[in-house]
Amino acid sequence: MSIPQSGGGPIERHEELAEYMADGCKPKEDWRIGTEHEKFGYCKDTLLPLPYEGKRSIHAVLEGLRDRFGWSPVTEGGNLLGLEKSGANISLEPGGQVELSGAPLETIHQTCDEVNDHLREVKSVADDLGVRFIGLGAAPEWTHEQMPLMPKGRYRLMDSYMGSVGTHGTQMMRRTCTVQVNLDFASEADMVQKMRVAIALQPVATALFANSPFFEGKVNGHKSWRARVWRGLDDARTGMVPFVFDEGFGFEAWAQYALDVPMYFVYRDGKYIDALGQSFRDFLKGELPALPGETPTLSDWADHLTTLFPEARVKKFIEMRGADGGPWRRLCALPAFWVGLMYDQSALDAAWDLVKGFDAETREALRVGASEQGLQAKVGNISMHDLSREVVAIADSGLKARARPGAGGLIPDETHFLNAVKETIETGRTPADDLLADYHGKWNGDLKQIYADYSY
Repeated sequence: MSIPQSGGGPIERHEELAEYMADGCKPKEDWRIGTEHEKFGYCKDTLLPLPYEGKRSIHAVLEGLRDRFGWSPVTEGGNLLGLEKSGANISLEPGGQVELSGAPLETIHQTCDEVNDHLREVKSVADDLGVRFIGLGAAPEWTHEQMPLMPKGRYRLMDSYMGSVGTHGTQMMRRTCTVQVNLDFASEADMVQKMRVAIALQPVATALFANSPFFEGKVNGHKSWRARVWRGLDDARTGMVPFVFDEGFGFEAWAQYALDVPMYFVYRDGKYIDALGQSFRDFLKGELPALPGETPTLSDWADHLTTLFPEARVKKFIEMRGADGGPWRRLCALPAFWVGLMYDQSALDAAWDLVKGFDAETREALRVGASEQGLQAKVGNISMHDLSREVVAIADSGLKARARPGAGGLIPDETHFLNAVKETIETGRTPADDLLADYHGKWNGDLKQIYADYSY
């Protein structure tokens, strides 16, 4: 979940809403890669999730990272809820999932180094505490009651609201993890093309990275239960946003969509003010019930944009949101997948040619199929496995064309970061398929074996 936004003055013209996003446009040489990933922490002996406070806790992990590795604290209401250093942030999801929001970096070599450094630091602190972390799309066994709600005002508001607008909202908050990639755009036209490719191909990312076939101790019938959770969360702010494919789509159309999404909160003086279900359009008119007579700032608008949860979303960059959390070696594969598709124009054009004939029903069916069957999904005459093979080949060509070397020039490009998904394409087995094979095979139905075999 996003931290409070800052730095925006009063909104005086409607046009500023779209201009806020347009201000993210930058030349190709300034494009960066931001990778975010979440993981579950648990006590090594009990296999139960970490509480917020105590000797073995989320708080203790954050303190260890702060004191041992030089991270600066981020607090709210006197509670340590995050850390920051060198353009990166460590934050907490509602159920205590620890998230690294990486710094904007030039190459996947750099972002993978950042991920590796972070996980080594976390493991160092966790080992001393008797704590471990695991990368999965959904908590395999833990119940809602076992997952603590972090002491953050935004989460308390959301927790009370989720049950009124969908069936899976509190599951998303406390018991799912994702990997995301944040990418730049050069212009409005570039944003439009990237968003259309991002939405159309998000089901491919969901299928390739599917890693949540268990929930509450049972096989759940989905390769990505996390993706299933998002399909039952809140229709007003999730989904495949079909208007992105309409003629004339651009920053203003996204602003209009955002204005129609009910609000969660307004952040003032370190506190979250309840604006659940209220309208940002009323806020612009000074008629918000939560703050009568007050009009919003650009920071309020930026905050509101973080409460939209479609499969890809626009802020001052584009967020790819469709992948399950996963094992260490796959965390660098997701940025490689999307950078290969998005940061080379020939690859982006090829990706668009592949999906431009899909209609809204096809895109939605691919989304459902990815959640349920992963690579085995079929929609009409579209095989998810075949589509994924074509998409990964395009991403590979895009990374070759980027030709960003690593290891002091010894590695010519970033294509090797795709090896994990190339293996998935070759074998037809996603991480979820491997988990199910272990569960029905060597684990003999004992799901607790997942912690020993799949933790970082």
